[in-house]
Amino acid sequence: MRLVVVGNGMAGSRLVSEVRTRDPHMKITVFGAEACRPYNRILLSNVLAGSSRPEQVRLVDPAWYDAHDVEAAFGSPVAHVDRETRHVVTEDGRREPYDLLVLATGSDAIVPPIPGVERAIPFRTLGDCERILGEAERARTAVVIGGGLLGVEAARGLAGRGLPVTLLHLAGHLMERQLDVEAGEVLGETLAGLGVHIRTGVSAAGIEDDGVRLDDGELVEADLVVLACGVRPVTGLAADAGLEVRRGIVVDDELRTDDPSIFAIGECAEHDGTVYGLVAPAWEQATVAAEVITGGKALYRGSRLVTRLKAKSVELAAMGETQLGEEHAEVVRFSHRARGTYRKLVIRDGRLVGAILLGESDAVGTLTQLFDRGGPLPGDRAGLLFPGLAAAPVAGSPTLMPDAAIVCRCNNVTKGRIRACWEAGARDVAGVAASTRATTGCGTCRDAVEGIVGWLCEQEGISV
Repeated sequence: MRLVVVGNGMAGSRLVSEVRTRDPHMKITVFGAEACRPYNRILLSNVLAGSSRPEQVRLVDPAWYDAHDVEAAFGSPVAHVDRETRHVVTEDGRREPYDLLVLATGSDAIVPPIPGVERAIPFRTLGDCERILGEAERARTAVVIGGGLLGVEAARGLAGRGLPVTLLHLAGHLMERQLDVEAGEVLGETLAGLGVHIRTGVSAAGIEDDGVRLDDGELVEADLVVLACGVRPVTGLAADAGLEVRRGIVVDDELRTDDPSIFAIGECAEHDGTVYGLVAPAWEQATVAAEVITGGKALYRGSRLVTRLKAKSVELAAMGETQLGEEHAEVVRFSHRARGTYRKLVIRDGRLVGAILLGESDAVGTLTQLFDRGGPLPGDRAGLLFPGLAAAPVAGSPTLMPDAAIVCRCNNVTKGRIRACWEAGARDVAGVAASTRATTGCGTCRDAVEGIVGWLCEQEGISV
């Protein structure tokens, strides 16, 4: 069996690893358009901020491919899929046969068609990040265009280097897809405290040598302009091959396209009308596809999205139907803008269908579990937002958390798996991560993993 994977990013590299875990003998070839080893795209804002070095966000050790008999072709974009002969053809003319093909081509940054846009740098890849850092060393001021998750991360990262940053956003508040109006405003106030000047309800008409020209003629001065205007699934390869493409490459519950020998996963895939732009769904899809590819049975039923942002002085979790108000659902809300705190629960039929948690909160883990499971909520709504006030403690500490509780959402790692890993000899976070991959996604579960490991060591009187 010959497996070819097109795309060696977070989805493609995870699929290769999952397949090799299940089948040590299958011939695997993976083509990556980028010339470097796969890396954690979620952590690029940390690279911008200087809290992580580029080599610290790599996903795969250089020796892994040889050790696991996987051929990886870096900097080798695939230009054509020949479905009749079952070959892929690279831009430099290499033809590679396949029995099964996985498309994990990801997304490209959206570049708005405005004059002078070539003066700006998109924020999408590690190469983009390195270009931005090079310009930032010489810049006195920066502008980020786009106030979604990527734009917020880029602005936070540049401000973390002491660079004055203006964030321009077309909508009336930041991250309008995930946050309601007040949450967006509180987030803006938090960023302002970190040195980011927020401008909402404005549109960039062009980029000039000395800054960004707005629609009303105003010039926002900047030496560095970063684009964070969203992403678009890379579907051209699939479309040219005659596969069904809508917003993304259409797949069924086994992640197969309308050609049963071709799968698609990650940001390029569209399942049940949805294209997911977060890492957790991509890794869930990689696990399902790997199981099917190696002869097992598995189905992908979609993902419940939780958007996380955790950085110095900025903590955010948003899930589900966050925009609903009292006319459509039961809403429990708390706001303390002076502290940068905003908490909102959206409840329908006694179940949590949405939540926003902005600012430091020990309720995130419990609410995420309740959202995932869709089970009935306790009557004490205030206790959900403020676990310390509840009459009975919630499962926030390692002692009270059930083994079935998911600790690392990106990798679907439960407390029980962490406990089993500890019992097998792992005595620190690095050991747990090596065995379970917990903490290797967005990294927001690191404190919880440390707490569980520390608690287990304490119970057994082990010093670490």
